Amino acid sequence: MLPLHAKRDAETSKWLFSLDEDSLLLQIKDSFSPETEVIFVGSLKVDMDASEQEEVAQKLLEDFNCVPTFLPHDLQKKFYLGFCKQQLWPLFHYMLPVCPGHGDRFDRFLWQAYVSANKIFADKVMEVINPDDDYVWVHDYHLMVLPTFLRKHFHRIKLGFFLHSPFPSSEIYRTLPVRDEILRGLLNCDLIGFHTFDYARHFLSCCSRMLGLDYESKRGHIGLDYFGRTVFIKILPVGVHMGRLESVLNLPSTANKVKEIQKQFEGKKLILGIDDMDIFKGISLKLLAVEQLLHQHPGLLGKIVLVQIVNPARGSGKDVQEAKKETYLTAKRINEVYGSPNYQPVLLIDRPVPRYEKSAYYALAEYCIVNAVRDGMNLVPYKYIVCRQGTPCMDVALGIKSDSPRTSMLVVSEFIGCSPSLSGAIRVNPWDIDAVAEALNIAITMPESEKQLRHEKHYRYVSTHDVAYWAHSFAQDLNRSCQDHYSKRCWGIGLGLGFRVVSLSPSFRRLSIDHIVSAYKRTNRRALFLDYDGTVVPEASIIKIPSPEVVSILKTLCDDPKNTVFIVSGRGRTSLSDWLAPCETLGIAAEHGYFIRWSKDSEWETSRVGADLEWKKIVEPVMSLYTEATDGSSIEIKESALVWHHLDADPDFGSCQAKELLDHLENVLANEPAVVKRGQHIVEVKPQGVSKGQVAEKVLSRMLIGGKPPDFVMCVGDDKSDEDMFQSILTSVCNPALPVAPEIFACTVGRKPSKAKYYLDDTADVLKLLQGLANATISKPRCLPQIQVSFESTT
Repeated sequence: MLPLHAKRDAETSKWLFSLDEDSLLLQIKDSFSPETEVIFVGSLKVDMDASEQEEVAQKLLEDFNCVPTFLPHDLQKKFYLGFCKQQLWPLFHYMLPVCPGHGDRFDRFLWQAYVSANKIFADKVMEVINPDDDYVWVHDYHLMVLPTFLRKHFHRIKLGFFLHSPFPSSEIYRTLPVRDEILRGLLNCDLIGFHTFDYARHFLSCCSRMLGLDYESKRGHIGLDYFGRTVFIKILPVGVHMGRLESVLNLPSTANKVKEIQKQFEGKKLILGIDDMDIFKGISLKLLAVEQLLHQHPGLLGKIVLVQIVNPARGSGKDVQEAKKETYLTAKRINEVYGSPNYQPVLLIDRPVPRYEKSAYYALAEYCIVNAVRDGMNLVPYKYIVCRQGTPCMDVALGIKSDSPRTSMLVVSEFIGCSPSLSGAIRVNPWDIDAVAEALNIAITMPESEKQLRHEKHYRYVSTHDVAYWAHSFAQDLNRSCQDHYSKRCWGIGLGLGFRVVSLSPSFRRLSIDHIVSAYKRTNRRALFLDYDGTVVPEASIIKIPSPEVVSILKTLCDDPKNTVFIVSGRGRTSLSDWLAPCETLGIAAEHGYFIRWSKDSEWETSRVGADLEWKKIVEPVMSLYTEATDGSSIEIKESALVWHHLDADPDFGSCQAKELLDHLENVLANEPAVVKRGQHIVEVKPQGVSKGQVAEKVLSRMLIGGKPPDFVMCVGDDKSDEDMFQSILTSVCNPALPVAPEIFACTVGRKPSKAKYYLDDTADVLKLLQGLANATISKPRCLPQIQVSFESTT
């Protein structure tokens, strides 16, 4: 919604607009420099005829810098009251529609309305944005797919999002049929903000479990790598507008109301509750706790009053009506049992309450209770603290000295977003009525000196972490998150709401088959290094045996006397030699180069660097321990290495166990000739000094010593272990012994950050590349040259 009030003039029938001073969006504006132009894009709170829209839009832009979206009435109803309030909002507050009477089931038509509304918002943003200079800040769960539409049109748009509600745990969120579309929508931002670490943690867990994305902390900032773009996560609760609250406290109407309330409740202590009327605010649970308090401590009768102000419900539906009915019945019962003609322990105020009246209650209440069972942030405690601190005008109204000590006492639910920042509050589980009643009793009986200390601590935090601080901090982080936008090449992939932008180094480009074939034809001493899994055989394929087509192409390439071709893999030597038996002159480096064979007729060479494998006796029992403790994990035993797999384990638990195992093994192997490495769903222990990079160096060195210095080097691989090869061949070409620098083609499979200069999309592309080289190959019977070179190896 736009930060505006709208009403028709009774005489002229023209629309009159005024700023909504309580709107968070309007308060954000104060945090930016005067030179920063702030434009608001949103809906009006009233319906407007199509004939009036153009004139109103022009007036709002000129007078208020507001751009109205004018959603059609039916679409607005389905979008806001339908999908947002009946489906997203309950789900984000941990309510699942497990039966027809318990929330609304997913409705595809309401989802389509949500998408359509987000698209209209995007169109309005695109009408006014300068994509090279402007920043876009999207607010709350109503607009979670809007970033996808904006990113699709402007690949380098500077885009931030802040979620003002809770983000549920993955167990709840994963029930949403459109979960991926919404996650990808958020990931099309540069910065995503949450009130608490819990909400951020749940979002990151969903990204990990549903999209396979991992996050890491980069110099204190949490970042997710999403197709080459880093999406940063911001954790900072919103604050209140200090000036706005203090200005209301200084109003004459507030002072008059204070005196009126003082007279009404003379001799009584006020406990204040201010909540929206909905099922998650825990109003009835709060009333039951007060009832329990009066039952257990009859001495408090006539001395305390709970003033419960009920704000109008934002949604509609049967659940709101039921919550309202229960609240009234409970309040009536408490007043009948514990009240008297001159005393009612519960006062329900269920009407629109103006700001000055709320401020008066805040200033007078000695205690404030927020008992929501789930709430994104809830600023009631912050407002209460500021009003209890008061102003000089309020001190006069209250009849207290300006230097008199200030106190406040908060009882807050542990399930609301502001709870972690209020360390001096009494935190409660709202479902435990006895505990809430006891917390209220502790608050009432607490010494004044302690109340004063708690208040001072809270006021210090609230006054320094106000809405301006929050907005400025978010804007600063958004600016930092977008700094490398123009240093990378960007292009869009994916259809519909699955759209995303791939962002990579400008020197990183798709390998042109024509380009490499041209270089291949004009060279005579070629070295070709190929990874196996994920390169010549699809990673996801259950069948790991190479296809006849792959074998045929490899055989053609090997049979060319100008070529030295190697398969360099982490797999064991037995399976590789069996599967690739038809390729007689193919070199194989198994187990990352621990075993090397130059052709089918030659013997396997074993690396002497890692000849001592006694450490395996230490590693295997440790891995077995973690395998027993981690369901879905397994151990792969190789001749030179041990690998712990956790692909089939629970993603979070498997990842946690992998980290623990890594630390455990690094400690026990501190003095052993072995290295521990963590890869994609694995922890591997292998001999020190053994890597695919060493294989490339050895082969290129042998060619050089044998009088065949390479003039063409190609290396294709898809995972982290292949990065060693890319680095190695790039280093090797700088060897001064080479007469001419060879043409280098280091190529990774998949568009992702890499040391390679080129990429191919998948194994199908790799096969096309190899087929192109095979077609350019002149096949001749070949004899291996007899090159006598001494290596530190044993056969």
